[in-house]
Amino acid sequence: MAVMEQTKKVGIGIAGCGMITASRHGPEYDKNTNAKIIGFYDYDRNRAIKLAEIYGGKVYDSYEELISDTSVQAVSICTPNYLHADQTIAALEMGKDVLCEKPMAPTLKEARSMIDAQKRTGRVLMLGHNQRLVPTHIKAKKLLVAGEIGRVLYVQTNFKHAGPEGWSVEKDKTWFFDKKRASFGVLGDLGSHKIDLIRYLLDDEIEYIFAELATLDKHTADGKPIAIEDNGVCLFKTRGMVSGLMHVSWTNYGPEDNSTVIYGTEGTMKIFPGGPDDIVIDYYDGTSARYQIGAISTNANQLNSGIIDAFLKAIIEGIKPPVSGRDGRNTLACLEAAVRSSAEGKWEKVDLD
Repeated sequence: MAVMEQTKKVGIGIAGCGMITASRHGPEYDKNTNAKIIGFYDYDRNRAIKLAEIYGGKVYDSYEELISDTSVQAVSICTPNYLHADQTIAALEMGKDVLCEKPMAPTLKEARSMIDAQKRTGRVLMLGHNQRLVPTHIKAKKLLVAGEIGRVLYVQTNFKHAGPEGWSVEKDKTWFFDKKRASFGVLGDLGSHKIDLIRYLLDDEIEYIFAELATLDKHTADGKPIAIEDNGVCLFKTRGMVSGLMHVSWTNYGPEDNSTVIYGTEGTMKIFPGGPDDIVIDYYDGTSARYQIGAISTNANQLNSGIIDAFLKAIIEGIKPPVSGRDGRNTLACLEAAVRSSAEGKWEKVDLD
């Protein structure tokens, strides 16, 4: 019998009952036979009540009450970014394993405190960078490792949709547009996904960044532009001397674009290029290969992310999670470098761990 089948269910507490919990954490824990949802907390109690009615469990009056519950063994932190560090550290120090949504924290200092708490307590700390767990991306990495397109020369990646206000439970007053709560705009929301994906696919670190961040269209309820970026374009160079371009946008008012193109010495790999094929490789000799692996989630069509299953597997089997605190920290370092670059108009070195 498999290890996971022998183990008792892991008791789960979820902090933050917005759309990421409603569409991902709630249903994915509910479907995993190794999890038992113990309860929910949200500053808006009605949101927690609504999810408890669907998935069972209690509603906590405070975050402190949630992590003090001895039946809660692991916590999903799905709250606004400015709460991530304090809530993660508190949960770890209460002996809970933690799955924290991305970006890891507003600052590298806070991220370091989270990592230090994980090392001090010995608990699991996993970040919610899910694109490395998408089956098509896993297949793409295997092809790259096998040398299918030769040596990688350049990467171009996009993540663009119409913005979080159409998806968030808060709509026009979404916390994603509040600099105090979000710290980053589209760079943290979508850019963190693509930076982690680049790091995963290339097994490399982004070392230098040149960025232009802008607010092109998003505005607050009173018509003023939001105080954080709704578009970001980043040039980057990796330690392994691969160059690339990332475009992230909240102003793509057509179909979502979550594509990546990798240029190699022996061919070009297109990932989610549109159409029936998930990976298309066009070789230097004029031939091609096509793979149909599986779609990627969109705001309108949420698929199993793999994050919840991987988190529970790490807890039960006592193994390192596939997205570590260091992964979250180095991705955050890229975000900080991009903000500095945009402000100063020059290439910035990433403060890597």
